[in-house]
Order: sequence, then structure tokens, then C-alpha cells
Amino acid sequence: MTDAQRCTFAIISHPDAGKTTMTEKLLWFGQVIRDTGMVKSKSGNYAKSDWMELEKERGISVSSSVMSFPYRDRLMHLLDTPGHKDFSEDTYRTLTAVESVLMMIDSAKGVEAQTIKLMEVCRLRDTPIVTFMNKFDRDTMDPFELLDNLEKILNIQCVPMTWPIGDGVDFKGVYDLRTKKIQNFKASKDPLNPVVVDASDLTSAEVKKLVPDALLEKLKSDLEMIEELISPLDSKEYLAGIQTPVFFGSALSNFGVKETLDAISEMSPGPAKREVKLAPYDENAELRTVVPSEKNFTGFIFKIQANMDKKHRDRVAFMRVCSGKFERGAKLYHVRSDKEIKIATPMIFQAQDREIAEIALPGDIIGLHDTGKYQIGDTFTEGEKIQFTGIPSFAPEIFNKVLLKDPLKGKQLDKGLRQLSEEGTVQLFVRHTVNEKILGAVGMLQFEVVKYRLEDEYNVNAAYESYPFTGMRWLKFKNDIAKDKFIRDNANNICYDGKDRACFSVRSEWDLKLVMEKNPEVEFFRNSDYR
Repeated sequence: MTDAQRCTFAIISHPDAGKTTMTEKLLWFGQVIRDTGMVKSKSGNYAKSDWMELEKERGISVSSSVMSFPYRDRLMHLLDTPGHKDFSEDTYRTLTAVESVLMMIDSAKGVEAQTIKLMEVCRLRDTPIVTFMNKFDRDTMDPFELLDNLEKILNIQCVPMTWPIGDGVDFKGVYDLRTKKIQNFKASKDPLNPVVVDASDLTSAEVKKLVPDALLEKLKSDLEMIEELISPLDSKEYLAGIQTPVFFGSALSNFGVKETLDAISEMSPGPAKREVKLAPYDENAELRTVVPSEKNFTGFIFKIQANMDKKHRDRVAFMRVCSGKFERGAKLYHVRSDKEIKIATPMIFQAQDREIAEIALPGDIIGLHDTGKYQIGDTFTEGEKIQFTGIPSFAPEIFNKVLLKDPLKGKQLDKGLRQLSEEGTVQLFVRHTVNEKILGAVGMLQFEVVKYRLEDEYNVNAAYESYPFTGMRWLKFKNDIAKDKFIRDNANNICYDGKDRACFSVRSEWDLKLVMEKNPEVEFFRNSDYR
């Protein structure tokens, strides 16, 4: 599959919409795994993409896994993103590395809060989206109501590719609008060879035997409405993120999954062009576009994961290849450190499982062994000084102070917090006036993950106290004199982030408004891209 076109996609959903279950089924079709694990399994048969102990205990996806598998004539790279609302920043960064998205909807609930947030991120880059309406083997909303719900809330045109016949105990299967065939839900025990009924004539004996009269009448009227009211799928509108093809089924029962994967492999775009800044990489820097067909190699780090294998206490940086061709053993230019680095053992993944990658092409995701020298957003080239854009840190909303229980574990705490913050699990700030370590996050669960991983991986016990900050702003000054004066006047509110940049800690909106009025020459930003 070395020359096969790459298809790099992620799955997004609200928690419990069936995303990890869907990931398992897609890997099964890719022949990566022989049997699939229940997300909340009581035995040891856990979902393959949930590999961290905390994820297995709670049945949620906390860190983004990367899994690669061949399917048909394409090499698929699936990024399993955290669905839990507290992990939106890691999810956002993952979405910077993909070309298309599979959106999972719980058909009993419709669009939920986290899906709306993730959709906003997809909108930033007009990412193409395929939609799967899940859990039709349970009671659901009416399919037209679901489409209307999606269109109104997410502002995207829905084009059904299949159509459900009944739901819950009455779920008979789906009608394929392209082939005019019905896939029988109860009889289709083998997902690779489903039981299919020719439904080009809905009055045929075979159709009547499968579908009760009431459901058949509803199917006929539904199909008439679809024909009259819904425009056919236009590939240009799909690629622009305006239309989404919609499939119905049940991920848990592996029903409707293959048709969805077929559509992703057929329709999803290959590697896209990307924007980069030229030196000096500030807000006034010139921009250029990197095209996948360029001869010279480029790539960027979008995720860092510490201790994927506890036995080896390792860190892995995930790099997305954007142009050129990477070969094992090549020397790459690490732009931030201005150094050449030999990449001896690059890896490809199935969650925690890994193997050595000999070559990598645009669209591929490879893992680099990291001893602490890489950061999220780092750019690699063959010598050109550029920086990929759009991978910022966002202002955290809740803060905790870290208090070490054992003073002899200070070094381990420093190392653990530094690594977890570089990985993007949480943001680390140090106060200007006192040497206090403050953790910033979007939601409380991130602090739980930090506490768990510090104890589990670094053997550090610490106490965590809520801190009275409500936000953080990155600062930009006209010159060093202005910077020194502002820091002197506001010493109690000054913190430094992981890259030693001065930030203003917000205790209240009134507080922030007052300091901005007093210092009109200082600029305050909500993210580290200074935007």
C-alpha cells in the first residue's frame, strides 16, 4: 500500500454516541483486529482504541489514538478523538491533522453540545463530513426529525444515502437509495455478507415478507418525500463541507458500518494543501502554501503522548506528513531548535501497538521517539524555515494549584507536569511573584487525568486546590520597557506559560476590563497564536 492514496480522517461525537464502538468496527473491516471489545467490558476485552487504564475504567476516550489500516485501494488513517467535553483542546489539535470527518449522532438524542463545539472546529477548515445516525436498534427520533435537527443546529445540508425501516424492536433494516435494495437487519449476521432484498419493486412478495404493511406504507411515503424535497449529493458541495451524506444503522450490531466506510474511502479527499508562515513567524510574517506534491519533505507535530508503553517510560510525538517523502534514517531539519535530527525509528500505530515505518508519504501519520525535545506545533523540513499555522493553545477556564505531599519528589513533579503540559493534557503556568505551579484546563476531568497519570506513571502524590483565576490572556508589548513596567505594576497577576511567555491571569471580567483600560498599548489575546 506504499503508493495508495491516503485517507486521513477522525471520528467526532458527543460522549456515549458510540464513537469508540464505531472505531472498533472500522478496524475490524480493515482486518486489523479479529474481535471487537465492548467499551465498558467487565472482562479484559476492552476497546482497542481505549488503551490508557483510566479510559478502560471509565469507558471514555481521553487521549486521541491513531490507527492505520488498508481498505480497498486506500491507506486509511483513523484518529480516534476524545469525546468527553473536557478534552476539546486535544480534539481540536487532532482535527488540524485530518482531511475529513465521520460524525456520529445518537439517534435518540439528535445533535448534542459537544458535537456543536467540534463542528465549529471543522468549519474553520471546511472539513468534509460523513454522518452516521447510530443506535437504530433502539428507540429513536423520526429520521426526518433527525435530519431537520442536524440541518438547523449545525447548518449543514443532509443527503440520506440509506433510509431506516422502523427502529428499536421494529427495526427491519435500511433501504439503500442508490441501489434500491433493502439490507435485512435481523438476518444479516455476517457484516461482510449482509442479507439483501431487491426493493426496486416495493410491492414484491419478497419485500412484503420482510416489511410489515404499516412500515412499508411509511417507507413509500418517506421515499416520495426524499425525492421531492432533498437534493442529490454533489461531490463539490460535500468536499466544501456544505453537504453531508447520511447513513443509518447500529455500530454495536455492526449494521450500516461497512456502507459508511465504503463511502469514506470512495469520497474523502486525499492530502490537502496547508498554510505556513515564513520566518520570523510572528503575526506580520509572510504566508505561503505547502502543496502535497512538493518534492521537499514537510510535516508538523500535532500531538505528544507520554508513556504509551509504561515498561519503556517513553514519549511519542505524532507527526503529520504534509509534502515530499520521508524515508527511515533521514535527517530532518527541526525548525524551532534550528538543528538537524536523524529519525532512526519512526513508527506507525494501531492504538498502543506499533511497528517501524520505512517510508511515509503526504497524509501519513508517524510517531517519533521523543526525549523531551519536541513540542506541539513543531515543524520539520529539509532545511526551509517555515512554521505550520493553526495549532494554538486556548485560554483555560478553570485552574488548580499543585501542592507536593513529599518534598523529595520535586524533580519528578516538575518532569511530570512539564511533559503532560507539552503533551497538551493540561496547561502549566508559573506565577511571577511566588514559585507556584498553576494548572489550567477547559474542564475538571483534565485535572483527574493529570492526578491519575502523575501517580501512575511518575509515582508522585500531590494535592490540588482550586485557584481563583477565571481565565488567562497572552500579552504582546510594543517594547521591553513597556513589558517591564506592565509586569512590575501587575506582578500579582503575571504568570508564565510553558514557553516562558508572559500572561495575565484574570480574576474577574471587571479586573480584566480595568487593566485593559489602564494599558491601551498592551494587547491581550485569548490564544497563544496571538489571534
